[in-house]
Amino acid sequence: MEEVPLEAQRSQAPAAESGHGTQTRITVDSPHAMQELGRRIAGLLRPGDLVLLTGELGAGKTTLTRGLGEGLGVRGAVTSPTFVIARVHPSLTGGPALVHVDAYRLGGGLDEMEDLDLDVSLPESVVVVEWGDGKVEDLSDDRLHVVIARAVGHEEVLDDVREVSVRGVGARWGAGAGLDALAGALSE
Repeated sequence: MEEVPLEAQRSQAPAAESGHGTQTRITVDSPHAMQELGRRIAGLLRPGDLVLLTGELGAGKTTLTRGLGEGLGVRGAVTSPTFVIARVHPSLTGGPALVHVDAYRLGGGLDEMEDLDLDVSLPESVVVVEWGDGKVEDLSDDRLHVVIARAVGHEEVLDDVREVSVRGVGARWGAGAGLDALAGALSE
């Protein structure tokens, strides 16, 4: 596998909601690098993890999730679940399934999402929710927030460049719980 250079910065800023966690900021310069970041994050995940993805349309949320799926070794092509709301990708390796949810068209909070039975899927799966901020946080006290933003600058130079912030919330992600290692791996 080709090594993809990614710039990383680690900050020890506490997660605002819980007082726990570490935030890592990474500059990603291509869709390939975004997918590689997803593979690396997948190495930190375990059954029961909730991952919230935030970013504008076309920011790279599904590309990152595709990398998560590759890293978790799940079946099926990871594509945007916009029109089906949720897709389940079973593991091919005996690990957790990937439940990929797109909450963009869901206006309400957790009440509207109850029909998806995410609370049932969460203990044995990794649940990734695009556009989940303000909608699914009550599923778990412990979650990983990934915010993807387009880099600011000359558009012709920075078109594919993204600034990614990875922040752990709750005891599961306290004191880094692997996010420090993620930053270390990315800065090699």
